[in-house]
Amino acid sequence: MTTAEQPEESAAGRAQLSLGIAAARNLATTTKSVPQMQGISSRWLLRTLPWVEVKGGTYRVNRRLSYTVGDGRVTFVQEGATVRVIPAELGELPLLRGFEDGAALRALAGRFEQREFAPGQVIAEQGRTVDRVHLIVRGRIEKAGSGQYGTETRRGVLADGAFLGGEALADEPGAWKFTARALTACTVLTLTRDAYEEIAARSEQLRAHVRRRLAEEDLPRNRKGEAEIALASGHSGEPVIPGTFVDYDLSPREYELNVAQTVLRVHSRVADLYNDPMDQVEQQLRLTIEALRERQENELVNNREFGLLHNADHSQRLSTHSGPPTPDDMDELLAMRRSTKAFYAHPKAIAALGRECNKRGLSLGSAEIDGHSTLAWRGVPILSCGKIPVTEAGTTSILAMRLGDDDEGVVGLRQTGIPDEYEPGLNVRFMGINDQAVISYLVSTYFSAAVLVPDALGVLENVQVFHTPS
Repeated sequence: MTTAEQPEESAAGRAQLSLGIAAARNLATTTKSVPQMQGISSRWLLRTLPWVEVKGGTYRVNRRLSYTVGDGRVTFVQEGATVRVIPAELGELPLLRGFEDGAALRALAGRFEQREFAPGQVIAEQGRTVDRVHLIVRGRIEKAGSGQYGTETRRGVLADGAFLGGEALADEPGAWKFTARALTACTVLTLTRDAYEEIAARSEQLRAHVRRRLAEEDLPRNRKGEAEIALASGHSGEPVIPGTFVDYDLSPREYELNVAQTVLRVHSRVADLYNDPMDQVEQQLRLTIEALRERQENELVNNREFGLLHNADHSQRLSTHSGPPTPDDMDELLAMRRSTKAFYAHPKAIAALGRECNKRGLSLGSAEIDGHSTLAWRGVPILSCGKIPVTEAGTTSILAMRLGDDDEGVVGLRQTGIPDEYEPGLNVRFMGINDQAVISYLVSTYFSAAVLVPDALGVLENVQVFHTPS
């Protein structure tokens, strides 16, 4: 019989010559890793934020008295294709800030007319009288002006929730200082000056409030809007030296420490018997603390009370000029404050910035933070922060910060030395054992964040992170 004619020997019929792997593993000690967790991020914000001790549980930010009424962001409601402004949101207009007459605000809100503008259409023209207020529901509007030699200059971009023409409510509104032109299709709510005057004629409270706001604008102030400190310089002889004092804000903001908590439960049998080679309670606690720290960073970014995205001053917000984050946008964001220490951006926003730099033949620099090399722009590190949200439309924000209380920047708030402290500002408290022999531990971390002066934090908004056709 030839070799080809020999019957094939099945694997099942072979005689085993040595101990199998499956059986051998029953006698072997395996090498195990500690439990792994995908949800752990770099948490650059927590690592780089300077922390201030808050022994009383509350942190008060004292500032100089400021006369500047910041431009707010207006919110709308939509019913089908019809959009209305929420009456209370009109208080974000500078001359209506603090006005609380609900009936007058409702009357004003009812007189706004919805208008649609096509790309390139002029909404307001430089030099013409400011005769109406425009609230931007959606879309992007470019502010353009005339340069010294007649060339057109771009003075910024306004987007959803912004407005222009608030001075139309004044007795002498003056003229437009720029031309407003739609960059995209825009939906705008418009209030004419005639409509405003009809309502103001029926509300003495409204007229008095606007007059009071106009009087505040005439008070001496510095370029930041703070009450002026009278000084003399460049004089000779014996002139009368001006007397002065530094006035303080009478209603400083106070930040109370926020808390993130959970109850960790471990069965006593697990804690007693299954602790070799790893302590089960220790590993459960480690992963729980990692999750709490992730939630802590998320709150520092997104919490509506103290989160950085919601507490940036509106004067420190700007919109991208074309959608993606360009080097021009980053330079403008950087120029809005002194001593910017770091940018914080979603990884997709960092990638989008890299693409825009590649298009121009530029490259991002590098900086070293805590022994790690990171990308940088103009020497300022760009740190990844996945807690900054990206909308379904593919837009996000980039934060720029000056850090530390010594530099009037952004600070984190916490209290150390609390009972049963496990890590700074975090404690683990034994809560007892129930009738099912389950051990409970209360794990808590206390924190907040404060912006000491408005220009310590800036936000580049409407950052497009999706690829766009070139």
